[in-house]
Amino acid sequence: MTISPGVPVSVEGGEAPYYVPSMGPSSRPRRTLKQGDVFAVLDSFGEIGVSAGGADGIFSADTRRLSYLGLAIDGRQLLLLDSRVLDDNAGLVVDLTNPDIYVDGRLILPKDTLHVVRFQFLWNGALHERCSIQNHGSEAVTFTLSIAFGCDFADLFEVRGMRRKARGRLLDPWVSGDRVALAYRGLDGIDRRTELYFRPAPQQLDGRSAVYEIVLEPGGRMPIFTTISSGEQTETARRPFLGGLQKARRASRLVAQRGAEVATSSERINGVFGRSLADLRMLLTETTQGSYPYAGIPWYSTTFGRDGIITAIEALWVDPEIARGVLMRLAAFQATGFDAASDAEPGKILHEMRGGEMAILGEVPFGLYYGSVDSTPLFVLLAGLYYERTNDLATVDGLWPAIEAALGWIDGPADPDGDGFIEYHRATDSGLVNQGWKDSYDSIFHADGSLAEGPVAVAEAQAYVYAAKRAAATLARALGKDAVAVRLGEEAERLAERFDEAFWCEEIGSYALALDGRKRQCRVVSSNAAHVLFAGLARQDRAERVAARLMGADAFSGWGIRTIAWGSARYNPMSYHNGSVWPHDNALAALGFGRYGLASAVVRTTDAIIDAAASAELCRLPELYCGFRRKSNRGPTLYPVACSPQAWAAGAPLALLQACLGMSFDPRQGEVRLARPILPAAMEHLTIRRLALGSSRLDIRVDRSAAGVSAEIVSRTGPGEVRITDGP
Repeated sequence: MTISPGVPVSVEGGEAPYYVPSMGPSSRPRRTLKQGDVFAVLDSFGEIGVSAGGADGIFSADTRRLSYLGLAIDGRQLLLLDSRVLDDNAGLVVDLTNPDIYVDGRLILPKDTLHVVRFQFLWNGALHERCSIQNHGSEAVTFTLSIAFGCDFADLFEVRGMRRKARGRLLDPWVSGDRVALAYRGLDGIDRRTELYFRPAPQQLDGRSAVYEIVLEPGGRMPIFTTISSGEQTETARRPFLGGLQKARRASRLVAQRGAEVATSSERINGVFGRSLADLRMLLTETTQGSYPYAGIPWYSTTFGRDGIITAIEALWVDPEIARGVLMRLAAFQATGFDAASDAEPGKILHEMRGGEMAILGEVPFGLYYGSVDSTPLFVLLAGLYYERTNDLATVDGLWPAIEAALGWIDGPADPDGDGFIEYHRATDSGLVNQGWKDSYDSIFHADGSLAEGPVAVAEAQAYVYAAKRAAATLARALGKDAVAVRLGEEAERLAERFDEAFWCEEIGSYALALDGRKRQCRVVSSNAAHVLFAGLARQDRAERVAARLMGADAFSGWGIRTIAWGSARYNPMSYHNGSVWPHDNALAALGFGRYGLASAVVRTTDAIIDAAASAELCRLPELYCGFRRKSNRGPTLYPVACSPQAWAAGAPLALLQACLGMSFDPRQGEVRLARPILPAAMEHLTIRRLALGSSRLDIRVDRSAAGVSAEIVSRTGPGEVRITDGP
């Protein structure tokens, strides 16, 4: 299936202009690396574009900078021995060997004679590779090693499947001794360039391959170094391999040391938390405003408002600097005027930004795109949670104009009919049809399966507004704006009353998914209702019923809560939003269950998501997986084009642990508080190391015994304390 820009793809029941197609199975597993604004998708051989089924390439600024990279010995593909990404995501190690190579029916190179080790990592905008070849045979060997390469300079949306009416032209390659440059002149008038640099210089080099004629004595070894970078970064990228690797790993360690770490009594669970933190750190990108978690690889490695905010919420207890970076960056790009093409309105927080050729030309609307109904209240909520975690009033004071503008959008353009609920309706046909977190064209529907017609008010967005206004009231009071604080508090309480009346649906025993443009309930059992609990908008009795409903067999797959329950009109366990399981969705649900003291629902949700992660390759949670019922001795069924890693999936285990521990912070009192803490069955104890609390750094151990759960500080710098409480 291909997609034409501006021409929606027809799928059963509707149109999906930004659908991500699955073109076929991957013949080799994919590996991902990321550093800064550059990411690479390689197959398990360390190659690009050689095997079918993956979004292979080296990418930056939403442009593929290399689309082919293949290694061969005497024209033959090598055999895979092993392939692994380092635990800290700092590099990919691939072990290969040669196949049997015959010439005129005579075996000239027996298999397993050569050991080829490829080590690849990203640093300073470039992919660096050391390819080491060693002869383990008893005789000298002579062979040709070739490195084939190429680049289509495709826009990321082309890689996703969109077909353009026209595109720019590839320029002639430039070759000189040990270097080759590939280039493309886009329709936007920008020349994009990739350079490949080889050490030592190959015997043959042209615009398609580098060829080495190699002779190795028994035990002999030869390293070949390759650097692949965009033209602008070539001089700084072409530094010694080991020097670049040391700098890359040092930078990774510095980010790791900034936040807390988790160790448990279970090695299986340790793998999950280790990968979660490593993925989160890899996806962090240093911007001019601070650290920002790019949403996911390969499709969303850029600034997304909603994703960044929710990731920051999940990781807030581990590293509050992430939240600060997210807040500062989103405030910097907050909309100041009306623009229908980008769904922008004054005060609205960004949904997505793109820097590729198609975005520059307006072939996709996502250069700076604001089609999100929930990023704005979530921005205000994150500001409140950040202050609660850090007591950083100076940052809040600097953000207050952006917070006021966001609140103005909530009460103004977001509520065009003045009924007190925020709604969305795209301004042009090129925008997203649905603008909540479930933004598939068919994700908001009625019990009979008919799609909701806008303006649409989704349940969770109202809950975010409630939490945002309560958070903003606290911030206003801290800034000495008492009258504003009182007003915001009163508005939140009025919203709570209206919401319960409009959204509670006795027929399904839960909150309606949404209200359509005629204020009719979408009476569908959905995970959105759990977000109402996360925001604290539900009454206690309603919260208990929602939790019971979502823990039922039709909504809970065994691997987590489905986005919608089995039996719903559009239920499909293999869909993107209509029956699949999303880790971040479950993490917010668990935080909501914990808020209302629903311990069994917290533990059951946590166990399911942690088990799913432990069963996955690299212990890595993907963006989503299918909602099929859990079966013994089988992991969850993977969704074919899910991003992996993805930021809010990486953050999910952290939020789940917070929900289990009931963890909150009072930096003014210097206390970490654990409200009715519980531990999943697989954990006898856990230790949180380097937990920041103001100027203090704490190592906290939590143990389960017959007497209950206890906590103690095992190491401390500064005056911080930990206390177990009976309630929030």
